[in-house]
Amino acid sequence: MPVHEWNPGGDGPGVLLLQEIFGVSDYIKQRAADLAALGYYVIAPEIYWRLDDTELDESAPDLLEKAMAIVGRLDWDQAVVDSVAALEYLRSRDAGTAVVGFCFGGGLGFNVAAMSPADVLVSYYGSALPQLLDLAPKVTARSLHHFGDADAYLPVDDIVAVLDGAEVHRYPGAGHAFDNPLPAFHHAEASELAWRRTVEFLSRQLPTSQGSE
Repeated sequence: MPVHEWNPGGDGPGVLLLQEIFGVSDYIKQRAADLAALGYYVIAPEIYWRLDDTELDESAPDLLEKAMAIVGRLDWDQAVVDSVAALEYLRSRDAGTAVVGFCFGGGLGFNVAAMSPADVLVSYYGSALPQLLDLAPKVTARSLHHFGDADAYLPVDDIVAVLDGAEVHRYPGAGHAFDNPLPAFHHAEASELAWRRTVEFLSRQLPTSQGSE
């Protein structure tokens, strides 16, 4: 499985960064770089690696349609297995582990954390969460969830009611994928605040040596 990595020589905790349906895009790479700058060792696996014809033009007007077609061909259970393997690699470093996922990756990360223990989970508007809520008791990671209150794709009230013990933040006026910088999705205020909360949560729950200096 191809894996992108950031801060490969670092000894900080490991972060498994799970992509949106658009793959390991420039946006995901930027978030990985942001995390690496905090002192984390970050890996972002190519979840679509078992599929063919997965190249996406991020500027194409039919980007969302093509991405939905790709994810529709994905074997979810196999994606979970692949992601668990990546998490177990991080765990072998014995430096602590976090799973951070956006949209598709937010739901995948929740499923992964239910199958294999991680220290921390950060999920941005996990798109598969409505189908995964029965796994909630198995997610023992200290968890942070972000949701837009104007999310047209998720029943946020129903999801939040099941996330007992997790730290949950909701953002008025923000829709689905509000952290993605594409104009169709981006909500600047929510994005900035959610990322600040993510950094604070990680620094509190899984600190790096940089964060303690």
